[in-house]
Order: sequence, then structure tokens, then C-alpha cells
Amino acid sequence: MHGSGTGSEGDPTTPTTRSGVDQEVLALERELAVFLRRARAQSGEMAREVHPELEPAAYGLFVRLDDAGPQRATDLAGYFGVGKATMSRQLRALEDLGLVARDPDPADGRASLVRLTEEGQGRFRRVRDARRGRYVRKLADWDRGEVAELARLLHQLNTRAES
Repeated sequence: MHGSGTGSEGDPTTPTTRSGVDQEVLALERELAVFLRRARAQSGEMAREVHPELEPAAYGLFVRLDDAGPQRATDLAGYFGVGKATMSRQLRALEDLGLVARDPDPADGRASLVRLTEEGQGRFRRVRDARRGRYVRKLADWDRGEVAELARLLHQLNTRAES
């Protein structure tokens, strides 16, 4: 029931902790912490599958570049919420391995766009496809509606995290 918008305050049916936090919120926090730990570990494994010398954060760069196409380094830094120096260091390592390249930005000749090389894209997509296969196997006994609902709720959470 949605009442005054004050959450569970005054609702005797919603169990809370001494700190006043709903048990449901605490359960969500615990499950997200486990999920994020596992996701970080998997990102590291997948990055190393792309290339043994990659840092875990590199996998996210591959995902973004494959999804969105060529990007300015400053846009990538903003998207991931890291500093320009951090992004520059990560991109330089990927360039040195031949997995990304920079091309002049046609909209501004002073800037460049970072893109996956053919080698980088091929390596990334092989690892991504294997990961997707693991998701399919893990969710094989889930109802398709449950999978869709989980995706919708995660999207909603991610969207709110941006603001």
C-alpha cells in the first residue's frame, strides 16, 4: 500500500532494524554486495580471457565501445565516472596491445575517437558470447517473465543511479 510516501515508518507490519532500515532493504543490500563481488571477479576473468595482461576494468571499456561505437576518451571517463588520467592510462595499455585505436574525430580535428580494433572486437565478442552462454544456462529454468522482470528492475536501479 502506498500511503504518505514515508516508507515503513508507522507501518507495524514492516519489520525494521534498530537503525530503522527495512529488512527488505537490508536483504537487497546484502544480495547486491554478493552480486557485485562476483561481477567484479568475473570481469577480471573475462578481461584476462580477452588478453592475459588486461585489468578487470578493461572489460567494461570493451562493452561500451562495442555497444556505443567510437567514443572520445573524455566521454568514456565520464560514462565510467573516472578521471581523465585514469582513462588515458587504461586506453594507452589497450592501444599498446593493439586492441583499441584512435582516429581523428570528424567533428573536431583536435580530438580523437577511440574504437575497438578488429583484433580487439574479435577477442571481446568471443568472450562476451561465452559469457552470454553461461547466463542462458544459469537462467534456463527461470520463467522468461522473471528474466524480463529482473532486467527491468536492474535497468530501473541503474537509471536511478545515474541521477
